[in-house]
Amino acid sequence: MTPSVSKSGAGYTVRTDRTVLRPWQQSDLDPFAELNVDAEVMRYFESALTSEQSNRLARCFIAHFETRGFGFWALEIPGVTSFAGFVGLAEISFAAAFTPAVEIGWRLARPLWGHGYATEAARGAARFGFDVLRLAEIVAYAVPSNVRSRIVMDRIGMLRDPAADFEHPAVPAGHPLRRHVLYRLKAPT
Repeated sequence: MTPSVSKSGAGYTVRTDRTVLRPWQQSDLDPFAELNVDAEVMRYFESALTSEQSNRLARCFIAHFETRGFGFWALEIPGVTSFAGFVGLAEISFAAAFTPAVEIGWRLARPLWGHGYATEAARGAARFGFDVLRLAEIVAYAVPSNVRSRIVMDRIGMLRDPAADFEHPAVPAGHPLRRHVLYRLKAPT
């Protein structure tokens, strides 16, 4: 699967065989808020998000595109749903031993788990990062018990870097979700 990339006034769109990573639309906000209130989707975060918090997060994603030209795209699965969640790339905003860095991340609505959409879309996002942005490396991180995300990291070819595991600075000290594992993906040679 080689993703196709197109650019319009709204920004980049990345298409894979079954997914479309596209700019955010106003119509994405309500399903995004529904996704962010799902306890199982938000299991590895401190809490679910209110509608206001969810809308603020979407605005942050849009602002990242406006200032950097890339970010977390809205994920569309043609023939299935116009909004499945998000997948994409973002500059990490906190300081850690491995920063500055660009992370790859995803969050999908629970009914769409287990179909390979996150893996396929993440591969497309990574290719965009290497081919268009010319990144040398992409990182990802997760709570150690977040097995589903770690499987996606493995499937897209990322390698765990145990020496770089870290305490997430945005999570309070002593919180059970503070510890994170780090994965790395180097640009193809």
